[in-house]
Amino acid sequence: MLHSGNRLDIPPVTQAVVAGALVVAALNGIAGLLGAWVWYRGEPGAGAAGAFWVLLRVGQGSALTLAIAVGSLAAAGKHPRESLFYLYALLPLAVAFVAEQLRVTSAQTILDQHGLQDAQAVGTLPEPEQQTLVASVLRREMGVMALSALVVVFLALRAAGTAHGF
Repeated sequence: MLHSGNRLDIPPVTQAVVAGALVVAALNGIAGLLGAWVWYRGEPGAGAAGAFWVLLRVGQGSALTLAIAVGSLAAAGKHPRESLFYLYALLPLAVAFVAEQLRVTSAQTILDQHGLQDAQAVGTLPEPEQQTLVASVLRREMGVMALSALVVVFLALRAAGTAHGF
């Protein structure tokens, strides 16, 4: 009920899409904040790091589920009034893809910084140096993925804000 006494009728499909986008934002927000905290603390091998990776994958799965739902609605002829919604709803998939590519290159970047050819060369280092190097790789990967999850939060919130008229 609005202050004017009028009812605000929002179609059920729009409500579902907004709810889905908010779930995507919440799941990715939790993963992103946890990842940022673990990254900041510099303990990528701690127990919270394992929880981060699980939450990150759940968040990515939720973004994929939203994209499939939006695609299904579009195929069924239900479109939002604002076409910008599609950008915000589908861009998280591209963000996740690019982040995964950056994550893959993280290890090689760290190896290059230490003058090592490949992962086998790490095995020739003393144990403490190996652990330090692996922690650096994990920390960089976690930072990239946490940042990508936070970008997805922004995009999902924008998707929720532009999901009207279904």
